[in-house]
Amino acid sequence: MMFSINKQSAPLMEALVRYREQRKISFHVPGHKNGHLYEHTDIAGVLAQVMTIDATEITGLDDLHHPEGVIRQAQELAADCFGAEESYFLVGGSTSGNLALILTVCTAPGDILLVQRNVHKSVLHGLMLAGADAVFLEPYVDEVSGLSTLPSVETVAAAIAAYPQAKGLLVTSPNYYGMGAGLAPLVELCHHAGIPLLVDEAHGAHFGQHPDLPPSALSYGADGVVQSTHKMLSAMTMGAMLHIQGKYLNRQMIGQRLAMIQSSSPSYPLMASLDLARWHLHMNGPYAFTEGLLAVQAFKEGIREIPRFQLLQPEAGPNNEGYTLQDPFKIVVYDSYGCLSGYELQRRLEEQGCVPEMSDERYVVLLFTLGTTQADANHLVQALVHIHKQDENPPIPSDFPGIHFYSKKVSTWNNVPAFTVSKPVPFRLAPLSSEKIKTVPIEGCAGYVSAEMIIPYPPGIPLLYPGEQIGEEITARLQLLRDQGAKCQGAADEKLNTIRVYL
Repeated sequence: MMFSINKQSAPLMEALVRYREQRKISFHVPGHKNGHLYEHTDIAGVLAQVMTIDATEITGLDDLHHPEGVIRQAQELAADCFGAEESYFLVGGSTSGNLALILTVCTAPGDILLVQRNVHKSVLHGLMLAGADAVFLEPYVDEVSGLSTLPSVETVAAAIAAYPQAKGLLVTSPNYYGMGAGLAPLVELCHHAGIPLLVDEAHGAHFGQHPDLPPSALSYGADGVVQSTHKMLSAMTMGAMLHIQGKYLNRQMIGQRLAMIQSSSPSYPLMASLDLARWHLHMNGPYAFTEGLLAVQAFKEGIREIPRFQLLQPEAGPNNEGYTLQDPFKIVVYDSYGCLSGYELQRRLEEQGCVPEMSDERYVVLLFTLGTTQADANHLVQALVHIHKQDENPPIPSDFPGIHFYSKKVSTWNNVPAFTVSKPVPFRLAPLSSEKIKTVPIEGCAGYVSAEMIIPYPPGIPLLYPGEQIGEEITARLQLLRDQGAKCQGAADEKLNTIRVYL
């Protein structure tokens, strides 16, 4: 039964404030005893204040894994705010939500899950934990930007027809660049086949909360949606939510899976920040985004005075059904002269006091949110003006045709396969045998099968996974990543001079 509670309350946060004010003597964990251990030291600073609400599952503070009180109330308020039937607080980021969804739908070794190829590494880890087989779907590649978004409706229909035993479809929308498309056709295909649509909406927690923002995955009818509340809203890092609706997911099993993969001692400050992020939306409604959207507008007006730097945005056309939505808060900028790579432009921006979210060979992603101010936007514009003036008369390559030159899958994680729908790819936890693996130079790895996962980070989208064949294009991209100094997780050779492959 739903609690009758005020949407303007923050039940968990308020309970923690009462806990702090009561000043009861702690004979329970955590060991810092409400921060008292650091009362007479300077080094703890602000952290000591946070420790005053760093509580545990004592009377009055509920239990994340069996919520009956303030946590249950907070989660029900979140479900109301985001349009779900049930919402779960996550203290392990969207990673824990993705793992829980996969472990819920794939319950036996060899179960098949239809998966968009360019997914976050947590999805592949979830497949490994479940012992599932992935059928990878080719994503749509935007012809102008060269970036991948959702699989097409035709690709999804073909996959469902080829693998009717599949347990569900998992896609990412929006992508790291804020690009996406409407999900209604995918929902219809999945539900007609009797399977759930699972959406990694980590970068879309704010979707649907303002008329100028794209619709949320839940509003389209998606069954399980994971959102990183800390990314585009105001929760603390690692704070995320899992939203559920419809009849295609086992709710009891989801709770059990979350209890398996999340800490039995979840952070109360982190959960309280999720409660506050929801409270902020309920208190302010669409007006919560007013300042941030004004900052976006100010930046776009300012950058028009610097034609050299252009912004990524959808272009109308009959063949762009995979990229019809752009998150206005994701500013994706590039040097239209072709002089600065994304990596170099990021470095130059950081020298001017502006720290981007990420970069790749071509683009820099600048993340605005409801917390960004017009002063921030003006500073960014002035940084780009300064960079342009530093170069004075930058040479424009005579053969540089602008952004359309980059229509050949240029993103560092755009490993678009040569197939539309792959054969089942098994993911298992069994360790690799060293006798079946050798190390080869990056320059000579084409044609081999990768024995490790190469993950440019950010954004954490695997360029290669174990068992995937390495083509010439990926070989060239690996060399470029190495030469540009990109950070890659999963590689045995952190400098990316070599790679492990199967014999």
